[in-house]
Amino acid sequence: MQKILIADDNKHIVSILEEYAKKEGFAVQTAYDGNEALQKAQNTDFDMILLDVMMPHKDGFEVCREIRKASTVPIIMITARGEDFERVMGLDNGADDYIVKPFSPGEVMARIRAILRRIAPANDSSTQIFSFASLTVNLDEYITQIDNVKITLTKKETEILWTLVTNTNKVFSRDSLLNSLWGYEYFGDARTVDSHIKRLRSKLDEVPHPEWEIKTIWGVGYKLEVLS
Repeated sequence: MQKILIADDNKHIVSILEEYAKKEGFAVQTAYDGNEALQKAQNTDFDMILLDVMMPHKDGFEVCREIRKASTVPIIMITARGEDFERVMGLDNGADDYIVKPFSPGEVMARIRAILRRIAPANDSSTQIFSFASLTVNLDEYITQIDNVKITLTKKETEILWTLVTNTNKVFSRDSLLNSLWGYEYFGDARTVDSHIKRLRSKLDEVPHPEWEIKTIWGVGYKLEVLS
């Protein structure tokens, strides 16, 4: 049974989401402040975390940052407002998606299903490991290395990199990446792709890789370009 953590200081919202999640077959744990959410996230291997932005003790952004230091569990941020800076901040801190209150519990469950389908292991037995120059991406185990140095990426960042590296020099539009990696059921917009690319570049740049780079094609999208 897949496990989900629902963290929000509004007990009514938690109760509703808990009821829907249980109907979806999840084993549910709940938290009502940031400290409790972080403690449970660190002590349990969840398959999904719903994380409210505004919580006592630690806000959702801080909790998300702490979780990302050790885990790639999918995280959906819940925000009470729809300002761009909150959405971008959530994605920059490692969230996979965001949803704005008020929301439909059915919509939340649809987003959860879409994310979990994207990260489900393939049914075939083929090995999904691809090496290019100094870069190796293992999609079976979600491990990325540059010159044998492990780069800690989220599942979504790994999937974006896999798409680009297995199609070197091919330009992917933002909409193409959004549809192929998030799915047509995703309710966000192309800025989600930009935020993930920004964070992915930052992590990859921790280790020099002069043979290639993720390049922005202005007005179009992104590609992994061979430099030498």
